[in-house]
Amino acid sequence: MAEWIDTTLGQVVELKRGYDLAQQSRRQGLVPIVSSSGVSDYHDKAMVKGPGVVTGRYGTLGKVYFIRSHFWPLNTTLYVRNFKGNDPRFVSYFLQSIDFLSYSDKAAVPGVNRNHLHEAQVRFPRDPAEQHAIAHVLGALDDKIELKRRTNETLEAMARAIFKDWFVDFGPTRDKQEGVTGSLPSQILALFPDDLVEAYGMETPRGWERTSISTAFEINPRRSLSKGQLAPYLDMANMPTTGPSPREIIDRAVGSGMRFINGDTLVARITPCLENGKTAFVDFLKDGEVGWGSTEYIVMRAKPPLPPEYAYLVARGPEFRDYAIQQMTGSSGRQRVSADSLCNFAVVVPSAEVAIEFGKLVKPIFARIRSAAGENRSLTALRDALLPKLISGEIRVKEAERIVEAAQ
Repeated sequence: MAEWIDTTLGQVVELKRGYDLAQQSRRQGLVPIVSSSGVSDYHDKAMVKGPGVVTGRYGTLGKVYFIRSHFWPLNTTLYVRNFKGNDPRFVSYFLQSIDFLSYSDKAAVPGVNRNHLHEAQVRFPRDPAEQHAIAHVLGALDDKIELKRRTNETLEAMARAIFKDWFVDFGPTRDKQEGVTGSLPSQILALFPDDLVEAYGMETPRGWERTSISTAFEINPRRSLSKGQLAPYLDMANMPTTGPSPREIIDRAVGSGMRFINGDTLVARITPCLENGKTAFVDFLKDGEVGWGSTEYIVMRAKPPLPPEYAYLVARGPEFRDYAIQQMTGSSGRQRVSADSLCNFAVVVPSAEVAIEFGKLVKPIFARIRSAAGENRSLTALRDALLPKLISGEIRVKEAERIVEAAQ
């Protein structure tokens, strides 16, 4: 039986502060730059050999990142300089079990001192083989989560490419105008106009409308929820910056906040969440269910015959994001955009036939994304439940493997 020992973190690993790297000094490359919130950029030079483990030193605390390649940890982080013979991936999971906030200086922007962390009392498995086995169980779950996440990125890229081709670049109409065939099945291509005309100073397929977002979409539509009742809640922390699916939804007693139903699109309206791209497509509720979330959301819903996914794809587009950022007002650090300020953003409304055909193409894509995202939430919950028990020795690897097998 593997032996767990009571010791200090500094006896297990050596942490070291990351390195400065000014924005103007960064050169395009493949080396991940790791900040306290994860991989934030890439550079052409590494400071630390991989595999490595990085955690936040300042700002975001408690997040731990396992980096497979050589990397550059920024000075907002601590990285493991010396693993002292321990399994690196196990160390990444082990650090997740430590309450970093209890070692924080409690300032407005929390920070931790590596020397204080080195004094943390920990219980640690001495045997590297046991460490490796634990890391294998947890790592297999994380690898599945990552694979599904990447698959969802590819699926969304497909939907966004179709949207951009049809409604931003007007590819099918340009093909017809130039006599190009074969870009789409003939029965779909026949639905598109034959040429482009000028509307509001911009090219638009003939017969299509270029109108304000407030005409094409419902903005902050009324949804009914009684205060105090339990309902699905999406907080800002779990709003996705990429992809349509939130990481976690919980039940919470209803208070002040925006209401939404399946088919709605949520856009964060406050800095820095808007700039960071926090946007979600609501498809995670039960039929007829109403959810709620931050007062800092704007809720949008495409009006028929546009499919609901249309509003999400508009919101994810750089044109919409840039426009919304330009409309932000308020004091530094608390700027936000109002729903009224977005009303003049122009969107293209195609013919009903094209809108319906677009819905037929993207709905199955979003259904696959929804399914994979749901599976990932289950896998994440399983990993989070197993991690502290495996790390502490409360359950052993064989038992954990049986739990994982039964869950799948």
